[in-house]
Amino acid sequence: MTDVTGAPVATVDVLNTLFHSEQGGHEQVVLCQDRASGLKAVIALHSTALGPALGGTRFYPYASEQDAVADALNLSRGMSYKNAMAGLDHGGGKAVIIGDPELIEAHQRTELLLAYGRFVASLGGRYVTACDVGTYVADMDVVARECRWTTGRSPENGGAGDSSVLTAFGVFQGMRASAQHLWGDPTLRGRKVGIAGVGKVGHHLVEHLLQDGASVVITDVRDESVRRITERHPGIAVAADTDALIRAEGLDVYAPCALGGALNDDSVPVLTAKVVCGAANNQLSHPGVEKDLADRGILYAPDYVVNAGGVIQVADELHGFDFERSKAKAAKIFDTTLSIFARAKDDGIPPAAAADRIAEQRISEARAR
Repeated sequence: MTDVTGAPVATVDVLNTLFHSEQGGHEQVVLCQDRASGLKAVIALHSTALGPALGGTRFYPYASEQDAVADALNLSRGMSYKNAMAGLDHGGGKAVIIGDPELIEAHQRTELLLAYGRFVASLGGRYVTACDVGTYVADMDVVARECRWTTGRSPENGGAGDSSVLTAFGVFQGMRASAQHLWGDPTLRGRKVGIAGVGKVGHHLVEHLLQDGASVVITDVRDESVRRITERHPGIAVAADTDALIRAEGLDVYAPCALGGALNDDSVPVLTAKVVCGAANNQLSHPGVEKDLADRGILYAPDYVVNAGGVIQVADELHGFDFERSKAKAAKIFDTTLSIFARAKDDGIPPAAAADRIAEQRISEARAR
């Protein structure tokens, strides 16, 4: 870590998280506060070895500043690996804004995002931001008013629009690769897929799966998200909650598409699916869960590999967005996922460890140049 800047929002616990985090190795962490707008945010740059750090902005009501810092550190590290595996010339970064986006008034949200944009701009291009949980295309249009290193903007403002479209497409390619590896056929036809979280990404994933001939079971903490799906597809099955979903009989694939930590000491032992492949970041709640999955014979498609379609899309925006070009790059997630499964088999390690090795090698080679 080279720098901690911004107004003093850090507590002793936050500083302990920064300096003693198990994630470690971050180049820069910026703690941001703008009293006029109410902004409190953390920008974490894990690595710029491959190029400017690229990653989204999460707007979330964290229980504490320490939790926000920990999430930023974890997410930014994941972005380094994601961008490396996607073949992008970008390092990993992530920002989190502390607060509940559902409770903030429109005018205050605008002022807060403008202030945030000024903090991103102060990094001089070391960090390129985009959408994430709690932020949307319209938000990036606001941030871009203060910062030219902003992607995920609306098409009318020179952007690519909603990156969840290609995120879902990439996850679907990861599922196809998982089916090829496990069942010898790259289709989900006739398979039962459970999706936890049918928001920005999940509802697009539902469409891909239904078109492919899969049966789908969904759940979401937001009733309106479930209702959007059931109104379009009245016959679709709905689980009471995530716990009921992961225990469902006959489940072939489990797709965590909400927040991280979905695979943990409670969920893995009762999971009925043979494949886990979803859009959520940081699905493994702690080191060792990947081995627990392997010991149970559950194939895990590493989250940062299969959910890279969105970052592929926003990275392309920096060069003049072309949807078909971006989709073609996202389609390669199929081959990348298969290569990880093959490496895992050859090395006798879980797929998550195999993906880490490949990503770390690319980053290490870039640092050595």
